[in-house]
Amino acid sequence: MFEDSLMESGGKLKTKSKYWMIGTFVFNGAILGTMILIPLLYPEALPKTAMTAMLSAPPPPPPPPPPPPPAQIVKPIKMVSEIDQGLHAPTKIPKDIKMLKEDAAPPPQVAGVAGMSGMGSGSGVPGGVMGGMGNAPAPVVKAVEKPKGPVRVSSGVVAGNAISQPHPVYPPIARAAHVSGAVVLHAVINKQGTIEQLSVISGPEMLRASALDAVRNWRYKPYVLNGDPTEVETTITVNFNFGS
Repeated sequence: MFEDSLMESGGKLKTKSKYWMIGTFVFNGAILGTMILIPLLYPEALPKTAMTAMLSAPPPPPPPPPPPPPAQIVKPIKMVSEIDQGLHAPTKIPKDIKMLKEDAAPPPQVAGVAGMSGMGSGSGVPGGVMGGMGNAPAPVVKAVEKPKGPVRVSSGVVAGNAISQPHPVYPPIARAAHVSGAVVLHAVINKQGTIEQLSVISGPEMLRASALDAVRNWRYKPYVLNGDPTEVETTITVNFNFGS
C-alpha cells in the first residue's frame, strides 16, 4: 500500500509541476514584454532626467587660445650715403640739351718773368727764365772725410787678407815644460800690408817671444776703404799646440 501511495502521488506531483512551470514562464514573459512595450508606446512616461541625459549633446570644446600679439613691424630706414650725392644718369631723355660754355683757364705764371725785360728780349720771358735758373743755388756735395789714424777691423777680416803667415817656432823649454795655449797680440798694419806695431795682450810667458818673432814677418793685402788703402788695427791670435 505504501508503494501504491508513493506511485500515485509521484504521478500527480509531476503533472502539477509541469503546468506550474508553463504558467510561470508565460506570466514572466508577459511582465517582461509589458516593461519593454510601455517605453516604446508612451515615451513621456519615462523620467525626464534620464531623457535629458540621453538626448543632451556633449559640451562644446573649449575655444582656441587667442593668437599672439602681432610683432612690431620695423620700417626700413633708407640710408643715404655721402658718396651717392654725385652725378646720376637721367631717368628720361630730355628733349632739349643745353650746351654749357666754360671759361678758358688763365695762363700759368712763370717765375722770374717780371722785371727781366732788360735782358735783350722784347717779352722778357726767356731772359727771366734763364735768370731764375742761373740764380738757383747749386747742390752742395759733402766730401767723405777720411778717418784719422788706423781703422779698427776684426781679426776675421784681417785673416782673410793674409798673404804670408810663417809658423812660429815652438820653444823647446815650453815644450819640455808642457806649456801650451794661445798668445793674443795687438797689431797695426800699414797701407802696404806690413806690420808696424805689435804688442802682447795675453798669453803664456814662455810663448810670447816666439809669437812676436813669427807675426812680425806676416804680410797682408792692403785694406781698402772708400777706394783707398787704409791703415788698420786688429788683434792676432797665435795658438801653440803639442801636435802642431
